[in-house]
Amino acid sequence: MCAPSPSLGGATGKPSDNRGVEQLSRLVEGGGVVVLSGAGLSTESGIPDYRGPSGLQRNASPMTFQTFTGDPVARRRYWARSYLGWRTIAEASPNDGHRAVARLQRGGLVTGIVTQNVDGLHQAGGADPVIELHGGLDRVVCLDCGDVTARTTLDGRLRGANPAYAQAGGDINPDGDVDLTDEQAADFVTVGCEDCGGMLKPDVVFFGEQVPMPRVEAAFALVERAAALLVLGSSLTVLSGRRFVIRAAKLGVPIAIVNQGPTKSDDLAAVLVDAPLGKTLTHLAGLAA
Repeated sequence: MCAPSPSLGGATGKPSDNRGVEQLSRLVEGGGVVVLSGAGLSTESGIPDYRGPSGLQRNASPMTFQTFTGDPVARRRYWARSYLGWRTIAEASPNDGHRAVARLQRGGLVTGIVTQNVDGLHQAGGADPVIELHGGLDRVVCLDCGDVTARTTLDGRLRGANPAYAQAGGDINPDGDVDLTDEQAADFVTVGCEDCGGMLKPDVVFFGEQVPMPRVEAAFALVERAAALLVLGSSLTVLSGRRFVIRAAKLGVPIAIVNQGPTKSDDLAAVLVDAPLGKTLTHLAGLAA
């Protein structure tokens, strides 16, 4: 295993000539690479991650499916928080890391992309196809009739129902909401499905929900055909993403991890690079030229 924490160059913005980046380049230039990305890839777009350098110690626990569906007060608070935080997600732009991954995909070196992120920035950066393991915040699903609509449509309806609602709130969270108390959310008005009046939920996987099996199977299939697995910006703390690393290791597929800070699967990696993702991936994208 190579030594972690390679440094990045200065004015050129290129990674220094060090063993970690060299090994990473050799792994990627062979092609057949499957990418598994996490929240750390989007921090340079202004969206904080959970556990990396931009992660904050948050007092609020992530919303669970059971609480969302069973507690009207918690559900109203969620939609008030999401109403305020959605603007940050909607206005975020793909960064150099997203664009570099798309370039590697177009160049044929990356053959699959699986993301744990729900911000849609891989696609905005030009990548296609992308398996959104945890869904996407740009969609809303009715839990009663199953209708799926655009989040922009819901945002317009919520603005209409809450013309005077404005709360400062707390910091933006990686899942697109801000911290609010029950008191701050008490006056927020939610809306139901336009077709059936049923309960609306963002089309993302909450804690307590299972990732739809077709997505899991499709991601496993990519890993099983991969020549290498490249993990980007994930601490791999949650089994939902780490299971693909475990599968790759069992199959003997080489694993490379680019992340700022340690991960829960560092011991399985053939290559570890602790460095900013934008510059590192831009350097790699040159291999696809």
